[in-house]
Amino acid sequence: SCPSSYFSPVVRGAPGRDVVFLLDGSDGTRTGFPAMRDFVERVVQTLSVDDNKDRVSVVQYSRDPAVQFYLNTYPTKSQILDTVRGLRHKGGRPLNTGAALQYLRDNVFTASAGSRRLDGVPQLLILLNGGRSFDSVDAPASALKQLGVSTFAIGTRGSDSRELQRISQDPSRALAVSDFTDLPDVQQQLQTLVESVATDVLPGAPTAPGMLSSTTSPFLPMQLGRERAVSKYFHCFQSSLFHSADTAKRDIVFLLDGSDGSRNGFPAMREFVEREVEKLNVGDNKDRVSVVQYSRDAEVHFYLNTYNTKEDVVDSIRGLRHRGGRPLNTGAALQYVRDNVFTNSSGSRRTQGVPQMLILLTGGRSSDNVDSPASALKQQGIFVTGIGTRGSDSGELQKISYEPEYALSVSDFNDLPSVQEQLGAPGRDVVFLLDGSDGTRTGFPAMRDFVERVVQTLSVDDNKDRVSVVQYSRDPAVQFYLNTYPTKSQILDTVRGLRHKGGRPLNTGAALQYLRDNVFTASAGSRRLDGVPQLLILLNGGRSFDSVDAPASALKQLGVSTFAIGTRGSDSRELQRISQDPSRALAVSDFTDLPDVQQQLQTLVESVATDVLPGAPTAPGMLSSTADGRPEGLARCSLERSCEDESEYCPLS
Repeated sequence: SCPSSYFSPVVRGAPGRDVVFLLDGSDGTRTGFPAMRDFVERVVQTLSVDDNKDRVSVVQYSRDPAVQFYLNTYPTKSQILDTVRGLRHKGGRPLNTGAALQYLRDNVFTASAGSRRLDGVPQLLILLNGGRSFDSVDAPASALKQLGVSTFAIGTRGSDSRELQRISQDPSRALAVSDFTDLPDVQQQLQTLVESVATDVLPGAPTAPGMLSSTTSPFLPMQLGRERAVSKYFHCFQSSLFHSADTAKRDIVFLLDGSDGSRNGFPAMREFVEREVEKLNVGDNKDRVSVVQYSRDAEVHFYLNTYNTKEDVVDSIRGLRHRGGRPLNTGAALQYVRDNVFTNSSGSRRTQGVPQMLILLTGGRSSDNVDSPASALKQQGIFVTGIGTRGSDSGELQKISYEPEYALSVSDFNDLPSVQEQLGAPGRDVVFLLDGSDGTRTGFPAMRDFVERVVQTLSVDDNKDRVSVVQYSRDPAVQFYLNTYPTKSQILDTVRGLRHKGGRPLNTGAALQYLRDNVFTASAGSRRLDGVPQLLILLNGGRSFDSVDAPASALKQLGVSTFAIGTRGSDSRELQRISQDPSRALAVSDFTDLPDVQQQLQTLVESVATDVLPGAPTAPGMLSSTADGRPEGLARCSLERSCEDESEYCPLS
């Protein structure tokens, strides 16, 4: 996924806030809990809930967290206050603040839980804590900061003040009271801090290794995962067109390694930049471009406001000469760009909500430290991607890039065109949902064989296609997720070993909802937010006991293309409602006839890879755009119609 500021940077006057209270409910806070509860009530009284400006969630934790209610649970202030007044102390030990923070990041600050982070709404966390954490808070706190969450921590004399400062965005947001009965003393101070967030331009944030990364590892191997990263990279540049304050504006800075070691590769770097600029809509009120070269120190070739025509920018790029010099101080260059190029005086429109992008091309390891400058760029909401050669330090590039996945690798600079080639078919995420109820026992081997034959046609081993299989009857059972098996042979072995589940009744609606909430998710391997088509193939032998309409609609809203194949025992109209359209609902007499529709299904499935799906990139160019900043056949969600969850685009009706 892309940084949230990339879509809708929060500027002055941004409507509303999403406020999450995290309450220490461990054994040590039993006597102080009523004061915590009263404090939450008083803060909620100051919020604008009833007009859907502000949303509130409360989570209590000790050994593990317990959600009292989510951001989208209660739409009115009175409902929230009633629930807060009825809160009971949780109890338990030890106090795992780190685990609670991670839980919030993965389960509360999400669109499905009511977070409007991707709409640019400020995300606030207010922690009330009475003791030192038993586990480490550093990584979870950092993950929340990366997500763009502003954290305010209030501790008592039993808390670790330094720990609370690390949890907070900055030390000034870590407040202290003697005990919880003194919370009224800091309420005004907290309110002032909270209100300042709504008027600040918040740092953009990636939507997460834990939540949105499609790999099981938080770090994507640079070479093996390059195609996926490139696809995600393209998607972010294109997505920015639809969610910025002005859909036709971007500020793009190229930072080029001009050290002695890159002399031979410099012409290829120069051509790379030229090709990218050719795809832009350059203008003073459109896209702006800057080029900086560096070695020991940085040298600006031109600023974001130097040229306002594409011709002038391209002419200047063609005239670039290799700078030379050593050592390679990438850290100093990043800091220089932040302090001198991404500024109002140099033409940056960051404070106007225009997406800020930095593309780094480097061929070696930095002689200085990159950590602090890279972090400063992220804090400022600048989307950074690093492209390195075999001489680069992959770990260093991952730290510099907005997310590790945005660090791309080529053998040498002459291979840069391969980064620019967006594959015509970027792969698919294919989920099979198999009716495993009592009524399909005899037909199950034929279903299993059908899945095997379809998988044989997919491109799994090069990480283009991913596969998941779920069986269901009364409830669903995941056989394996989209990110469980990376090779076709592993998938086929598991499919051949599938056993019929059994059970009744047949709850197809519940199964569809389960897929939406638990399988078509980044943590389960879905690459939906990377623009990869999401396909569901349902094999069904009977009418559903529960309603399918709302879950089927939710999958459609998510951009999932559903193909339903039923037998004579199925309800054909029900399958048509489940499918994207009636032509995607196929029928066989019984499951042994599945081979008769395999070619028809394959044709339908292949058409999806070439269709424009919600959330998918629509053009091969890395920075390409249309005249009005909208892919053909799609509407901007924010203008023409609304999209649910995190879908990027809506089909035009």
